[in-house]
Amino acid sequence: MFKLAVIGLDTSHSIVFTELIQDKEKKMVDKLQVVSCMRFPTPFQSEPDQDKRQITLENLGVKVTRSFEEAVEGVDGVMIEINDPALHLEYFEKSAELGLPVFLDKPMADNLENGIKIYNIAKEKNIKVWSSSSLRFTPEIIECASKVPSPVLCNVYGPLGKAASGSSLIWYGIHTFEMLATLMGGGAESVTAKRDAKGVVSIVEYADDRRAVVECNDGAFCYGGRAQDADGVQSYNTSGSPYPFLISALEEFFVEGIVPVPFECTLEIQAMMDAAEKSLASGKTEPVFKL
Repeated sequence: MFKLAVIGLDTSHSIVFTELIQDKEKKMVDKLQVVSCMRFPTPFQSEPDQDKRQITLENLGVKVTRSFEEAVEGVDGVMIEINDPALHLEYFEKSAELGLPVFLDKPMADNLENGIKIYNIAKEKNIKVWSSSSLRFTPEIIECASKVPSPVLCNVYGPLGKAASGSSLIWYGIHTFEMLATLMGGGAESVTAKRDAKGVVSIVEYADDRRAVVECNDGAFCYGGRAQDADGVQSYNTSGSPYPFLISALEEFFVEGIVPVPFECTLEIQAMMDAAEKSLASGKTEPVFKL
């Protein structure tokens, strides 16, 4: 079995992913095992609620500790499952010192500056790492991308959410921007964003005259969109849980070394959200950072 440490207990993913890995009634994979979890205080989850989650993990055979060193002792890989993206850099730095493969749950970081630091650490230490939202793996999006592989126009929408601290757009808008990158690929040049009573709308321009609209909406918890080329259009709405598909990708990543999302793609998504934040502040079109 490939033994994993989960870092963080402030996100439901710490529970859901562990259940899909090793709960007898829910498991989706055969070669992974979560053996430990590190918890710590966070504005995204109360201590009493983390106590309840700890009991759930312990019932699944997971050792829960407040020590990073104890959590990673003897493991083969690390899953950073921290709801608060402001802590991602700190714990990625610690994990990178182990030389083990790392799954860094979305978003990559709390801001572009820290995202670049994470990217550079991964390159410098040659760490096998990937980060993405589970929305990338939904069958509806995969079907849309296969039917319109080179869209010139795209519209995606999803919920905005409210972060306990930091940017709500980066914390939860990551899902919608992840769908955009899945359909449009790379090459974003600029973002013009506007906030209104229903959320944040971003217009993303590409160097080859492609265009996308990203809607992060308040009070509408649904995901969908469309992709369009000169020959036609394909629309989609997601249904069901995307987590089982992500767990399958996790097993391929940890056991077989298959990285499903290039880290450069993840950094561009972070850069698009950074440009959207800057546009909201300036009222102007803002460029997307390039490596």
